[in-house]
Amino acid sequence: MEVKISEDHLKAQKMKKKVLRKQVRAQHTLMRHEGIKCISHATQSLVIANAGLGNGMSRQQLLRILEEYGAMETLLMPPNKPYSFVKYRTTEEAMKAFNALNGKEVTLEDCGQNIVLYINFVEKVALQSAVPTSLPPGLMVIEKIISPEEERRMLESIDWKGDEDTQNAQKTLKHRRVKHFGYEFRYDNNNVDKDKPLPGGLPEICNPFLEKCLKQGYIKHKPDQLTVNQYEPGQGIPPHTDTHSAFEDEIISLSLGAEIVMDFRHPDGHTVAIMLPRCSLLVMTGESRYLWTHGITPRKYDVIQASELGHKVRTITADVGDLTLNRRETRTSFTFRKVRRSPCNCIYPSVCDSQKGQQRPAQPSFPQDEREASKLEEEYVHKVYEEIATHFSSTRHSPWPRIVEFLRSLPTGSIVADIGCGNGKYLGINEDLYMVGCDRSKNLVDICGEKHFQAFACDALSVPIRSGSCDACISIAVIHHFSTAERRLAAIRELARLLRPGGTALIYVWAMEQEYKNQKSKYLKDKNGSKNKNKEMTTGTAQRPLSGQAPDNSSQDSAWSDQHLNDLKDESCGAKPVTDFRLPVHTNRTSFHSQDLLVPWHLKGGTKKEGSVNTELVSGGSKESQELSPVFHRYYHVFSEGELEAVCRSLDCVKVQKSYYDQGNWCVILEKL
Repeated sequence: MEVKISEDHLKAQKMKKKVLRKQVRAQHTLMRHEGIKCISHATQSLVIANAGLGNGMSRQQLLRILEEYGAMETLLMPPNKPYSFVKYRTTEEAMKAFNALNGKEVTLEDCGQNIVLYINFVEKVALQSAVPTSLPPGLMVIEKIISPEEERRMLESIDWKGDEDTQNAQKTLKHRRVKHFGYEFRYDNNNVDKDKPLPGGLPEICNPFLEKCLKQGYIKHKPDQLTVNQYEPGQGIPPHTDTHSAFEDEIISLSLGAEIVMDFRHPDGHTVAIMLPRCSLLVMTGESRYLWTHGITPRKYDVIQASELGHKVRTITADVGDLTLNRRETRTSFTFRKVRRSPCNCIYPSVCDSQKGQQRPAQPSFPQDEREASKLEEEYVHKVYEEIATHFSSTRHSPWPRIVEFLRSLPTGSIVADIGCGNGKYLGINEDLYMVGCDRSKNLVDICGEKHFQAFACDALSVPIRSGSCDACISIAVIHHFSTAERRLAAIRELARLLRPGGTALIYVWAMEQEYKNQKSKYLKDKNGSKNKNKEMTTGTAQRPLSGQAPDNSSQDSAWSDQHLNDLKDESCGAKPVTDFRLPVHTNRTSFHSQDLLVPWHLKGGTKKEGSVNTELVSGGSKESQELSPVFHRYYHVFSEGELEAVCRSLDCVKVQKSYYDQGNWCVILEKL
């Protein structure tokens, strides 16, 4: 009997030591991943190793386990991490959970796998959630586009049994079942044989759905090619862009049978995970179709927003307080395309097989780090505005009414800083204010001096004004010139630093949406009235830098919209993986097809030396002038709806008083807390 007790005691001691070792390992993992230190004394907050989204624990399951020991204030589950954080209402409840769960074995739902939980105390539960992401430009998701009965009939119309073509396709793909109608997509050359249509065309069952899409304006032309894919749980499709030469711009995909999370990736590394509900339609046009890759990661569970339970369209953000796992079911997609009959002439040549080998002037790439970002802005923002300052100033003379309204609403005697003041057109609006301006361009600051305004040259990321000394700040058409999200956030943080508590800042940035609520912006409207509206420049003028301010929607001439992108090798699944992206050059007075781009400035007047070449500039709008005047390219990040407001809300020191759209610009008024 004593021997039995001794063995049990030794076994318990051995298990206790094992749990302690695992606890210490979990502490090191947490410090390495999150920089959070575990503590030895009891608190309200616990970190639970082996209980995370990354190792198969759903939010619902973890809640059931933790609720047994008391009321919880917070449960945070970081995406793809094998641990979670919980804060109980009292330290006593947290201690109770610690004693009961540390070293306890639990069974994961569905898969039946057993795991052991390891618990540590932490000082507090606080992880920074990601800024909400927006849909890729040109992408729409329409919910409940068909009824459950229509869904059933469309699914039943596909015969997966005994189809030789399907079996052959499966030998190539392996990761899904596939069937083609209208034209067969050739996975050996990532294209379609346009001279060999399949017999029968598209299934008649699809006609009512396609007529609805045409009527609602989701597509402009009736598709003539259909690919039906069926995915079992755990299957997916590699990231890809559909071959440009094979299909026209519009690609639509109907999700049937189950919901799925589809991953979109921009060449700069930015990713967006989007929930596609059952019976929803995915529409890809423009940038989202030609440039972003899309794919479905092979896995049996998707990380989704817990509050929506996966049944609503939204981007999946790293909201650690609202994530869970959703088990996949069998999903079938109907993807419709229009076969292209002429070469593609899109603005993304590096991923366009129709434009391979064409020689174009090299354009800068997206910055990959802080050094590259600074260099890009120096060449394609700062230097350009130094060169074009005089011409730029001559086009910037009409103050925008709502900015004037903001300045005139400030109390008499207010100290106001105009960060990125350009030629100073707002510095003299209200004589009852003490206004000072600054700009990165010395030549623009000199123009302010000629007008007897107070201004100095500096960088908007480091303004030599004492913290908390301003009653108000304005930043008009400046922040969109910063080339990374981190630098744009830093510019807004610098504005907040200058403000006293209760002070306000007005921010304007150029909008991706130049047509909003069925109204075109002045920027688009002016296209028809432009004296040089259809002039294309093909003279290969040297690309030069740019600087400080932004579009006033006044006088920017049209210019060629080609850009150079590195050629890429074709790879699997009708896709062209994107490994490099050079900034496209925008065609002035047209809608935007990319958020990050170069906007041409056609310089008029004076003599400009381009490297070793003298270019004589002829004044006026003659043909000769158009041919000889140099074109400068300015970097912009145009903001999508909600983006500026979301970035501002990510700062704890300010609150958003107001946000609005003003003639092609997104605008926010901040208040310093």
